[in-house]
Parts: sequence; C-alpha cells; structure tokens
Amino acid sequence: MRSEPDVAKLPKELTLILQFINDNKRLIQKEQLQDVDWNYFLELAIHHRLFPLLHKQIRNYKNNIIPGYVCQTLEKQYKFNVFRMLQLSGEMEQLSKLLLSQNINSIFIKGPVIAHDLYGDISLRTSSDLDFLVELKNLEKVEIILKQLGYVKKEFISSVLNDWKWRHSNVIYFDPVKDVKVEIHWRLHPGPGKEPSFNELWQRSRVSNLTQSIVHFLGKEDLFLFLISHGARHGYCRLRWLYDIHRFMQQDDINWEKLDQLIKTHQNRVVIGLAGILTSKIFATKLPENMDKFVASTKAQRLATNTLFYLEDMINVHEEPPVEEVSRYHSKYLFSLMSMPQKMLFILSFLYPYAEDAATLPLPKSLHFLYFPLRPMLWAWRKTKKQALS
Repeated sequence: MRSEPDVAKLPKELTLILQFINDNKRLIQKEQLQDVDWNYFLELAIHHRLFPLLHKQIRNYKNNIIPGYVCQTLEKQYKFNVFRMLQLSGEMEQLSKLLLSQNINSIFIKGPVIAHDLYGDISLRTSSDLDFLVELKNLEKVEIILKQLGYVKKEFISSVLNDWKWRHSNVIYFDPVKDVKVEIHWRLHPGPGKEPSFNELWQRSRVSNLTQSIVHFLGKEDLFLFLISHGARHGYCRLRWLYDIHRFMQQDDINWEKLDQLIKTHQNRVVIGLAGILTSKIFATKLPENMDKFVASTKAQRLATNTLFYLEDMINVHEEPPVEEVSRYHSKYLFSLMSMPQKMLFILSFLYPYAEDAATLPLPKSLHFLYFPLRPMLWAWRKTKKQALS
C-alpha cells in the first residue's frame, strides 16, 4: 500500500506560500488569509529562498488583502537578489574566462547559470555563492589564482593520509571587498561514493548563453542528478532546491535513456523517487511517465515522509552551533538515503584514519601508516573520554 507524506502537517504560512506559487492562475481570496502570522510568513519565504517567486505572484494582488509591509519586504528582498545575481554573473564570467586563459577547464555547478537554465530569468532564483568544479590536479593552481584576485581561504581542512581528497568535496574562498564566496569543488559531493569523473562531466557539459564569454555548466542529465542528490543530502530543508527540480521536470528534452544509465551506474534510484514524490505533493508537479518506476518505491515513500521533519519547522542542517536533535536525525536520514553497496562503503570508510586520530596521538608523517591498526583503539579512547566528561 502506497504511503505518501502528509503535507497537511506543514505550517499554515508555508502552505499559503505554496498556494501563491502553485496556484498562480487562481487568485487567493481574502477568506483564506485569516489568522496568518505574516512575520512568520516572511521568515519562511526567506528561509526557503522562495521570495523571488512569491514577489512575482503577490504583485498580482491589487486589493490590499496582504499587509503592505509584507509586499514591501518581499520587494526589497527581490531587488537585493537581482543586484546580487548580476554581481555573481559578472564574477562567474570573469573567473571562467581567467581559468580558461590558464588552460584550466571549469564547470559551474550552481549559481546564475542554473537560474538562467531552469527559470529563464536569473532574478527568480537566489544564489549565495559560486560553485565550480575543476580537476583535482588543477586545484592548487586555482587556489593561487583566487588568492591573486584577493580571495581569502575561509576554512582549512584537517586531514591525514590525504583523506581530504575523497572525504571532502570543496574548499571555500571569500573576497571581503566584493563580499563574494566561491567554492572550488574537486568532487560533486562529499565521499565516499562513486561519481562521474571530471572528464566525463566535461564531455557532457554545456555552454551557457547567459554570458558573452564561455562558461561551462553541467549537462542536462548530470545537472538533474546533481540537484536531486544535493537537495536530498540537505533534507530539502530549503524548498528552493525542490522547486529547481520541479522546474527541471517541466522540460521536455530530458534524455531518459541516458538518465536511466547514469542512475543505474551511480545507484541513486531512491533519491530520484524521493524527489518525484515531494515535488508532486508540494508543488503539484506533473511527473513524466519515466518517473513512475521510481516514485513507486516503498523506501522512497518512507523517506518522503521522513523529510517532512525538515519542513514542519525552519530546520537548517548547517546551523552553527548545531542542534543536537537535528544532527542526530540528519545523520540517520543521510544513512537511509544510501543503497546497500553505498552503506557498506560508508561503513568501511570508518576504518580509514581521521584527522582526529592524528590529533589524539601525533606521530611523524613517516609513521602515519600506523594510524590504520591504531584507529580502533584511538576511537575507543576518545569515546571513553567523551563519556567520562559527560
């Protein structure tokens, strides 16, 4: 028996936002706006990054049934986002042009190119930073270029035995003058996990017509799988990620034969079904027939119900400091997304030394190989110490 997520559990204000966005051909009546907490309405619209779409729809309301300050706040946020997206577009074009001049291929995986490709208008989608993918062998060259442009490394990855190459996926740089954050990726997602090689992605990449200079971004099917895997990894705690998939599914030039092969290779059937179920329930997406076999999955249906945890309140899985309840739930959720081979690989990865092992027992680099046999004991020592402190 099919068990679908009960979206009736969503906050009234979030349901109203979805009505404005989904029912854009049918005006919402004044009676539907009784007892709305408009401050919470605005908080949710900004949290889920849906305010550009909401602003576009609310402009149709001329009968003052929505408080003036709500419309003004949405308009202010919308205008700020327009300038931000134009700024990011210019920075993206400059970076791509500079990297190509140094014979470094790059593929932009988020940002203005995605907004232009899915929405046809960069003002209708938000982006907080620029993310681009390069070959691992070019990472050091790219970091040097960013530093020469005035970017500063925002965080440093603690690592032992080069585990950063597969455990992590990106490094963050920030330009304090331009107030622009850039993430350089050498993987699409954190490991462990099987991914297409850079050369595969490059061969399937497309050239955006948003800019005058050449900017490469992910091929259609690769972008679809990236959006779905990225959104699922974050629990779709921001509905903008899910709306991207809704927009994608409205396109009629998806090569499903190629997509099916990629799904089979990279074992992400469940997250495909999860995205299909959520978009159809939340954004009333008309799913293509090719999605039927994925959304019929019992596991995908169960995961869709579990995902409501992130939507029933304004959950941010990257909140600092982390909320213990959210962290525990999210860890279990991420594990439940994996296929059996992925779970086995994930469990085996715990046998590979962590940076914490080197911090617990510092050894000369020439003896780092000893962390492999010592890891169980070092882990047990930290666990015992933590429990004793508690």
